[in-house]
Amino acid sequence: MAEESNYNEDNIRSLDWKEHIRLRPGMYIGKLGDGAAYDDGIYILLKEVFDNSIDEYVMGNGRTIEVSIKDKEVKVRDYGRGIPLGKVIDCVSKMNTGGKYDSKAFKKSVGLNGVGTKAVNALSSYFKVESVRDGKVKKVEFERGNLTTEYDVEDSTQRNGTKITFIPDEQIFKNYTYRNQHVEKLLWNYAFLNTGLSIYFNGEKIQSENGLKDLLEQNLSHKPIYPIIHLHGEDIEVAITHTESYGEEYYSFVNGQYTPQGGTHQGEFRAAYVKTIREFYGKDYDASDIRSSIVSAVSVKVMEPVFESQTKTKLGSTEIAPDGISMRAFITDFLKRELDNYLHKNPATAEALQRKILQSERERKDMAGIKQLAKKRAKDASLHNKKLRDCRLHYNDTKENDRKVDTTLFITEGDSASGSITKSRDVNTQAVFSLKGKPLNTYGLTKKIVYENEEFNLLQAALNIEESIDDLRYNNIVIATDADVDGMHIRLLLITFFLLFFPDIIKNGHLYILDTPLFRVRDKSKTFYCYSEDERQKAMQEIKGKPEITRFKGLGEISPGEFKNFIGKDIRLDPVIIGKETPIQEMLEFYMGKNTPDRQQFIIENLKVEKDLAEELNVTI
Repeated sequence: MAEESNYNEDNIRSLDWKEHIRLRPGMYIGKLGDGAAYDDGIYILLKEVFDNSIDEYVMGNGRTIEVSIKDKEVKVRDYGRGIPLGKVIDCVSKMNTGGKYDSKAFKKSVGLNGVGTKAVNALSSYFKVESVRDGKVKKVEFERGNLTTEYDVEDSTQRNGTKITFIPDEQIFKNYTYRNQHVEKLLWNYAFLNTGLSIYFNGEKIQSENGLKDLLEQNLSHKPIYPIIHLHGEDIEVAITHTESYGEEYYSFVNGQYTPQGGTHQGEFRAAYVKTIREFYGKDYDASDIRSSIVSAVSVKVMEPVFESQTKTKLGSTEIAPDGISMRAFITDFLKRELDNYLHKNPATAEALQRKILQSERERKDMAGIKQLAKKRAKDASLHNKKLRDCRLHYNDTKENDRKVDTTLFITEGDSASGSITKSRDVNTQAVFSLKGKPLNTYGLTKKIVYENEEFNLLQAALNIEESIDDLRYNNIVIATDADVDGMHIRLLLITFFLLFFPDIIKNGHLYILDTPLFRVRDKSKTFYCYSEDERQKAMQEIKGKPEITRFKGLGEISPGEFKNFIGKDIRLDPVIIGKETPIQEMLEFYMGKNTPDRQQFIIENLKVEKDLAEELNVTI
């Protein structure tokens, strides 16, 4: 019989604000991560600080915000009113303290709960706030939420505003690195929503003149089939176009805050758009045909918005203001009026849009037979799918669970690699999908191939992305191939597949490449796994005498006991990112299309023969 444990007053304890944040950081900033994903904790820290500067700008205070990141130190300087000097410490170290509880001061604010900067403070090994107001400056410094230095108020010639400096704590965020692509995307989204704002990131200016229209132009991976429709209203802005790509692509915002997981505003926009189009053409078109290949952005301003988490990635508000008009009526009335007027005034656009709808309708009907067969095949396979080793939790589970963000599907080549990952994975959050060799090159093919090709169809079913990525089953899709020529080719083929048919998987930051070690360097007391030649050299310096060096040539050669080190808490992932300057169509045509003389010449000019370092060193294989 189990021994009874004593439960009395001594078992009850209260955590202070910083202890609770450091003990349960996920409650405040979502997942931790190492900076590979755009929503990793270190970017949420930056966002929490930046949101306060944005709120100052929205209220008409300051038109410039400066951000600099050097090594691991982040600085954010705005030119707003500055924190009241007597409340500087309270505003960054006392929960539920802030100026945004009074809706008159911050009518449509992002940071409403008085938690953001406190979380940044608690999760930073160094945190400094400087507030300048009317010729005076107040400075205070913290370490992991503890006040270390409070300076006296001094005279200052600086402009009014607030400057926050912080270094994310490496005790919380292991081996992290800020990636400029993610930071730039974050800051550009702020610029699109605040057209009069100048943002400087490491000295480079980020500014938008045309708001959401600029956002679509910068993010389009295919040419639009008609000019971007750009509509403005009080507390709402919309941009819409269609391309020849597949799927639906949405960028949604609330009070200047990017909501990558959408929410009520995005859902009501999708429904209102279909309703408006049907009424304009007087046709009961299928909703999927109307929205097929749409690329759009919607921004709304909401009084006292309700988000589904502290990280504010999904809106839960069903009304524009407490006891105000519903989100559905607000967006539907706006689109009915403004989009209907636009299409009447621009008949060429209306005709191009209708042609696109009819084209989508024909394609859908052409694929109806093969889709039905493919669905039956996927349903049968779901009962005994030998390719998929599923996990217990899923990203689209309705029940809340902090670990949903960790759900991962590894796409592997062959049984040996999938066997090692399957035996060493976390069965709660990590699933494995095994390919049989190289997949088909899908460039130049239609989406019909997704249903005709059994492997692609089963992968689509495993991810649950046939209609959209709204019910994606895994937050992270990780391509795990050998680091050789064949493995690189499989990566390219899979990236091509996602770029062509499910580009929103990549644009929403769900696709990664697994980074696995090239070498194991060890002696009797120490073992180092090295991901590069530099790491190998450093490991050899750490070990005295002659070390045993193993060169890993394939994932299947790594034992399950060792593999758990590479897919556990120290996992290294390289995100697949579409840069704003990347011409997707031209790139795919050049690398994945026909073997042209230009590509042959490119290969000849860039061909490199790498020596096998392991053989050169006569090490163990």
